[in-house]
Amino acid sequence: MKLSVGDKAPEFTLLDQDSNTVKLSDFTGTPLVVYFYPAAMTPGCTTEACDFRDRLDRVTSLGYKVVGISPDAPAKLAKFRERDSLNFPLLSDEDHKVADAWGTWGEKQNYGRTYEGLIRSTFVLDEKGVITQALYNVKATGHADRIVKLLSA
Repeated sequence: MKLSVGDKAPEFTLLDQDSNTVKLSDFTGTPLVVYFYPAAMTPGCTTEACDFRDRLDRVTSLGYKVVGISPDAPAKLAKFRERDSLNFPLLSDEDHKVADAWGTWGEKQNYGRTYEGLIRSTFVLDEKGVITQALYNVKATGHADRIVKLLSA
């Protein structure tokens, strides 16, 4: 089931790239951008992560923090963060339970093949954890710019 504007974001407890526990409730009081991406160190996900990295100062100047969530293990996320000098937390959802709860795990098609996987999606949350933007099936390229424009509006 997809989430919508006005929904309370489902709570999560995940490990970050350093195997530290991170909860959604840790961000209470701070607006948050949560983006889901299919796989660390792949071309599209690298583009998206680096775009968020390069725009993080703008995002934080608007009062928001950013976290990325993928089904990758913490060790792979640590390599991704180090390789690309990523400056925000990457969270591991290996069993995709969080992705299921947020409506970002489901049927995908690629080159005529249908399979289950993570659907690239982004959510903007207010300081109380209420969704103000729910964007599913986003494109990696240019997406961070789109988010900055939404946050600036």
